[in-house]
Amino acid sequence: MPHKILIVDDDHAVCTSLKLILKKKGYETKSVNNPSIAEEAILKFHPDLILLDMNFTISTTGKQGLKLLEKIIAKNPKLSVILMTGWATVQLAVQGMKLGAKDFIAKPWDNDQLISSVSSILFLNNSEGSNSLPKPKNFIEENIIGTSSVFLEVKKMALHVAQTDASVLITGESGTGKEVIAEYIHQSSKRSEQQFVKVNLGGISSSLFESEMFGHKKGAFTDAHSDRVGRFEKANDGTIFLDEIGELPMESQVKLLRVLQEKTFEILGSSDTKKSNVRIISATNKDLLNQVNNGEFREDLFYRVNLIHIHIPSLSERAEDIPLLMNHFANNICRLYDLKKPRIDQEAIDWMQRQNLPGNIRQLKNILERTILLNPNSKVLSWKDFQKRTSVEPSDKIALPNVGAMSLEEMEIRMIKKTMSFHNQSISAASRDLGITRSALYRRLEKFNIPHES
Repeated sequence: MPHKILIVDDDHAVCTSLKLILKKKGYETKSVNNPSIAEEAILKFHPDLILLDMNFTISTTGKQGLKLLEKIIAKNPKLSVILMTGWATVQLAVQGMKLGAKDFIAKPWDNDQLISSVSSILFLNNSEGSNSLPKPKNFIEENIIGTSSVFLEVKKMALHVAQTDASVLITGESGTGKEVIAEYIHQSSKRSEQQFVKVNLGGISSSLFESEMFGHKKGAFTDAHSDRVGRFEKANDGTIFLDEIGELPMESQVKLLRVLQEKTFEILGSSDTKKSNVRIISATNKDLLNQVNNGEFREDLFYRVNLIHIHIPSLSERAEDIPLLMNHFANNICRLYDLKKPRIDQEAIDWMQRQNLPGNIRQLKNILERTILLNPNSKVLSWKDFQKRTSVEPSDKIALPNVGAMSLEEMEIRMIKKTMSFHNQSISAASRDLGITRSALYRRLEKFNIPHES
């Protein structure tokens, strides 16, 4: 049975166009040109989704559309609504999202984007509460949160480059969501049905680089007890995501450059040459061009991975997206821990938007998670609840050895050992708490001869 979509728009041409596009995709449609009969149409038509215009008068404030949206959501909380307008500002769209709209489409719309949004929302509605359903082709769409102009530009660029096989370099501060954008590009591309292989280059030592990336044969080196399939072979016909590419040592850069240029590689311990058909997406929080100028990164490799450049803004540059992100994370956290979702009051949202969050989206999520878990019975979370979870103990209260009792290097060794022990030798967790990259931690472990598991 086809999904039913109700179109509420006073422009007859818009309604006719939308009905034609949606019917071609197999949807059953109905349109109304007067907002006053929209509620009656919902009762008679029983739509699965509504495309709602926000302006029905000469005024372009969008208030009439928001008022109707509020009524629809109040009476039909499970009904999905996509807002459509040619005039409303981004902030107005955010307001509509706060009221319960699922998405926002600007006129004139892109047909593919419209269909993508409609099909994605309908799929998510059908798969709600099910963990066994396969992920839709564009499942990552639900994690692309933000309607700020700077973020919409990132999304637009990602969708555009997804249609090609061009290599993409994604830059941005730590925690801005580079991996999510990389996967969004893959899921929006013609390779979406193939593998998306993630590689943290900062966590691979030079000695293990070839084995990890190209694989090895049994007996190729000590401890090679069986054949290993490399990351490039796993990603064949799909996409490989090279995270923290700025951490890659020079000797490994040469090996990576060869496979990118020649599209071939050899498995360690074998003379057979394998072809590589992969889409390359790289990411870094470093200034690669500056590294090139300092001789720390190969210029030829830089231009090989930097055909298309996408820079993700920091959270401070898109503070208007914080309310949407908070709501998104709160939903996920409460679903994960089986908690009833508390309401976050407006003062708390306003307070969070004023905070300095150097950890960006990752830090915001951590704050939300700690606050919700430590207030499991709260129906409403205030700014004071969040303030408790973001406060840092003053540095003068931290116990330090007496001056002259220990060298800086000895203190560093002790802190590394303590952190590694606390996290049960987890390199990822320890490097995060120490505020350094995985590769930087590996170098210190080797430098100070600190035992660890690779």
